[in-house]
Amino acid sequence: MSEKSKSQKPSPVRLRVFHQLQVAHSALFRAADRRTRQSVGLTTSQFAVLFVLSQRDGQPISEIAKHLSMGKSSLTGLVDRMVDRGLVARIASPSDGRVTNIHIQAAGAALLAEAKQETKHFNAALLKPFIEDEQIVIHRFLNHLVEHADDIINPTTLNSGDSHDPNDLP
Repeated sequence: MSEKSKSQKPSPVRLRVFHQLQVAHSALFRAADRRTRQSVGLTTSQFAVLFVLSQRDGQPISEIAKHLSMGKSSLTGLVDRMVDRGLVARIASPSDGRVTNIHIQAAGAALLAEAKQETKHFNAALLKPFIEDEQIVIHRFLNHLVEHADDIINPTTLNSGDSHDPNDLP
């Protein structure tokens, strides 16, 4: 790469943020999945389920799916495999016999503690190239995406002056 191209910043108008996020997400989670499988024996999706349960144990699959933005059907298979490994258990809700809640088990809690150490490594490595002010902007941007994703992708009204030309999509 030439010195000139290294110093040029991409124009905000030309950034293809959606595409870049999609590619970055795939690459990041593929690498994280490989590492957590090797070091802890968990996929990142299994780790996410355990983390959600550590925040509030005994949730139905529908609540876990909502929290993780996953489909209930794909989460059901994941939880089945976790039950088979003794990481979580399905227990009927004491207040509603039609509902089955998912509970973290001792083996799941032990692996979760190990996986949290991996996450600390991931976060440190991700943020290492950025100064504190840049990290604050990254934090704001990511929170903005989480809080407003549906409004960003499915706006109810378009502001005048917004350009939503389908030809601009990657």
